[in-house]
Amino acid sequence: MATVVERERKYSGDEGFRLPDLTGCGGVATTSDATVLDLDAVYWDTADLRLARSGYALRRRTGGHDAGWHLKVGAVGGARTEHQFAAGPDDADPPPDLVALFRGASRGRPVAPAARVVTRRRERRLLDAAGRPLAEVAEDDVHAEDLVSGERQAWHELEVELVEGDEALLDAVDDRLRAAGARTVPVSKSHRALGGRLAATRPAPADPAAAPVVDYLTAQRDTLIGHHAAALGGDEDAVHDMRVAVRRLRSTLRTFRGLWDRAESEAVRAELRWLGARLGPVRDVQVMAARLADAVHAEPDELVLGPVPARFAERFAADLATALDGLRAALGSDRYTDLLRRLDALVEGPTARAVRPRWVNRRVRRAVTRFDDRLDRALAGGNDDEALHEARKAGKRARYAVEVRRPTAKLVDRFKDLQDVLGAHQDSVVTREVLREQALRAYADGENTFTYGLLHARQAAVADRAGPALAKARDRARRRKVRRRLG
Repeated sequence: MATVVERERKYSGDEGFRLPDLTGCGGVATTSDATVLDLDAVYWDTADLRLARSGYALRRRTGGHDAGWHLKVGAVGGARTEHQFAAGPDDADPPPDLVALFRGASRGRPVAPAARVVTRRRERRLLDAAGRPLAEVAEDDVHAEDLVSGERQAWHELEVELVEGDEALLDAVDDRLRAAGARTVPVSKSHRALGGRLAATRPAPADPAAAPVVDYLTAQRDTLIGHHAAALGGDEDAVHDMRVAVRRLRSTLRTFRGLWDRAESEAVRAELRWLGARLGPVRDVQVMAARLADAVHAEPDELVLGPVPARFAERFAADLATALDGLRAALGSDRYTDLLRRLDALVEGPTARAVRPRWVNRRVRRAVTRFDDRLDRALAGGNDDEALHEARKAGKRARYAVEVRRPTAKLVDRFKDLQDVLGAHQDSVVTREVLREQALRAYADGENTFTYGLLHARQAAVADRAGPALAKARDRARRRKVRRRLG
């Protein structure tokens, strides 16, 4: 398998549109002669088009430079990740390793040919003065057919894809193309080919008052699914984003309980907790490994006594391997896809009750008030570690509730500042425990434990600074002008 990040933009133009001269755009010195390619792609999807609806595109393509199976993840217009697999002449189905990458998007359901897109492409390269390829510009004559409905379409479009250039080049080319009459195209070829059936799958609009909550929940579900493929490979950002999405989903179902059937929403929350318990160990090990590596690196060489960096690397490599095995097993399980289907039913089906905007507002205020109370008690109690940890969890729920209301950036930033201070304190608590355990292992092996004690003291100092920083961040977040949007 090869994995590439694709950065491209798509355009269309009225009849008679001609590609303008693009020299001078972002360092483009010349344009290569056109190469003509014939591309034939069959796109696969579930019967209800879950891949396309989740921002995935699965195809088997012949012709061009990279014929084979392709899985694209991401929205048109931004960076998209493309996973490429070689295809044998007799392949009847996508290879199992590829299926694993879109299992979340398909909800574990089978995929079958959904659309065929045939393209006659004229491709040119934009080169700098040294002949380095900055981007490729493709003029495509497209003929598409929905293989289920039989709907046929034909159109002309442009694609500009970066090779060694940057976003500034794309912006410069964009200006030139727009000046010549081009318009951006917001969807992929496969989405356009499946447009009629995709429109029929759109869920009915939610009750207006509940719509902000449903939209927020939907966005978190989509984040979860969008990072599935990268998380399987242990990508740190993907694991982090999935974990945060799980937290936001659980918190939203709790804060706004009553919008959905209580028994079902609580059952889904329990399953999200299970998934979070598989994501958490992976992310925790990744963060702790980086934190302690940085901490050791920051100390003078004369204060690092014994094989401290090697011991950390050995421990965290083993812990990460174990945690990733657990995560991959979870993401490949029927339990995971069943959770996603149940989540779909919550966000796409009707809510259990109609509510008024003030119902939503009251629950947002309640979450914020609960956080305020817990934080005040924690600070009054002398910064007890457990009390601060509970306040931190309440703070996350409050922040997620506030985000539903699409508040001012200032309010979100103030809540984030509070979370950062609480997080730094909790990180110091966990890090000190890891250091203590590692020191005991080193002592048992007859190694010098001085550095572990030194790092432990550094982390204790972080905790000591939490009180004043927390009080200041709390006061900033509670200013009336900052909270006026809470209603």
